[in-house]
Amino acid sequence: MYEIGSFPGYRWSEWNGKFRDDIRSFVKGDPGIVKNVALRISGSPDLYQENHHLPVSGINFVTCHDGFTLNDLVSYNEKHNIDNGEHNNDGINDNLSWNCGVEGPTNDPQIEQLRKQQIKNFLTLLMISQGVPMLLGGDEMQRTQNGNNNAYCQDSEISWFDWGLTEKSADMVRFCSSLINFRKQNHALHQGYRFFDGSLNNRGIKDIDWHGCILNEPGWDDPDARALACTIGGIGDEPDLHVMMNMYWEPLDFEIPVIDGRSWYKAIDTAASSPEDIVESGSEMAFIGEGCTVKGRSIVILISR
Repeated sequence: MYEIGSFPGYRWSEWNGKFRDDIRSFVKGDPGIVKNVALRISGSPDLYQENHHLPVSGINFVTCHDGFTLNDLVSYNEKHNIDNGEHNNDGINDNLSWNCGVEGPTNDPQIEQLRKQQIKNFLTLLMISQGVPMLLGGDEMQRTQNGNNNAYCQDSEISWFDWGLTEKSADMVRFCSSLINFRKQNHALHQGYRFFDGSLNNRGIKDIDWHGCILNEPGWDDPDARALACTIGGIGDEPDLHVMMNMYWEPLDFEIPVIDGRSWYKAIDTAASSPEDIVESGSEMAFIGEGCTVKGRSIVILISR
């Protein structure tokens, strides 16, 4: 059964497979699903609110022990399960993955950079979403199963955990760790016991406002939309956040809202190299201007102070 959101009672929390599918499609570059992405970031009220459940009822995830690792999700278009002994017939076929132009390992630095960027996009979307984030162990260090999406039967390098990856992918480990801290520091990102309802903070900023490249025009019905933005009101005196998500392959210009008495600072840019991709709290550079150019297939997050 596929009964997400319909289990009886209020003590259930469940893996939100619709979060996985919508976020994979969005980061892959599929058009016209920004409304679904907004629902997933908002804690999936379409699944839980009508049944009087809460955002904590949903376990948000992109990858789990079944299927591709996060590294393989951005490195393979097809499963590679020959080593499982079932003629590649086992494991699911529709992975909503994209290999960034080359199937499997590559020495092309541009493709390697794009893959890292896509991984950071997935991690960022997971950590800014209402609900409970679940991270597959090893994704923070780009663990691979060589394209095997059904590795339960393997006792080999396919399934072993290579701790040497902590050094090889130290930049990704740092990004993931800093991103978790960013979520913890901004309580507006984990309001597990309420859904967004349009309420205002003490600066008159809504708990969430949705935009596209143009403020207040999120493009819910645009079949070509691959970009989404939102302003999240900080709780109390905490920073407000402005999130710009560009899953189009070319740069896009986003309008920036004005918050009286505060200025914007750049906290996260998934297109930047470490350590500029996520900046330690208090060390952010001031952002000047009424607009922000967000590179193709990347996310930029501003905070207000």
